[in-house]
Amino acid sequence: MPSETEIARFAAGQNAKPPSRLGQRYSATRFLPEGGNTVVCHLDQSVPSHRAILEARERMQALPGAENFLYTPAASLHMTVFEGVIETRRTADAWPADIDRDAPVATVTEALMKRLEPFSAPPAFAVRVKDVLPTGLLLTGATTEDDRIMRDWREALTTPFGYRHSDHDAYRFHMTFAYPTGWIPDDLVPVWIEELNAIRKDLSQAAPVIPLKAPAFCRFADMEAFEELRVLA
Repeated sequence: MPSETEIARFAAGQNAKPPSRLGQRYSATRFLPEGGNTVVCHLDQSVPSHRAILEARERMQALPGAENFLYTPAASLHMTVFEGVIETRRTADAWPADIDRDAPVATVTEALMKRLEPFSAPPAFAVRVKDVLPTGLLLTGATTEDDRIMRDWREALTTPFGYRHSDHDAYRFHMTFAYPTGWIPDDLVPVWIEELNAIRKDLSQAAPVIPLKAPAFCRFADMEAFEELRVLA
C-alpha cells in the first residue's frame, strides 16, 4: 500500500542525517521565525466532520515514537493551494520576477495584495483523504473534476505571483500535522504502517469530504498561524 513506502521514508534506518528543516523552520521543541505568505484553505471548524480530522491527529500523537514530531496548532490546520514567498527561499522559481529578491517579505505581501484584487477565481472544489503520512494527510480531489479544478487554481495563481515552482505540476496537496524532529525507530515502523492505514480508513468513512474554507491569501510569521488577508473565492 502507498503508506508503507511513505512511512519507510521516516524510519531511522533510512536516514543518516537530521530532518532537513530542523534548525531552520523549527527546533526540537518549537517553531522558529520564518515569515512569508501563501494561499491556503483552512480546515473549516464550523463543520462537525472537522472533528474526525482532529481525532486522526490525536491518534497519531498517541503513537509510540510520536515524540519525534513537532505538531502544529490544531487551529492552524490547512491545505496549501499555492506556496507564496518565504523569507528563507529567495529563488527564481519562488519569488516574483519583477521584485528584488532582497526585498522584505512584507513588501512582496503588499504587492501581491494589489495584484490579487482583480483575481478571477476558478470554481470551488472538494477534497478527500488519499493517504495518511507520519506528517499529516495527503489529499486529492473528491472527484476527477475536483482534482482538475485544484490544478486550475494553482495555474491561475502563477500569474499574480509571477513565478512557477519547479514542482508545480508534480505538487502533492496535503494538510500538515507535524514536522519530524527525529526519525521513527525501525522496530516501530510496522506499528505506524498498521495504525496510519487504520486511521486513513476510519477518516475516509467519518469525513468522506474534508471540510475546507475557501482559498485565502495569508501571511505568517512562523508555522503556528496563517492570517487571512483576502479570501479569493
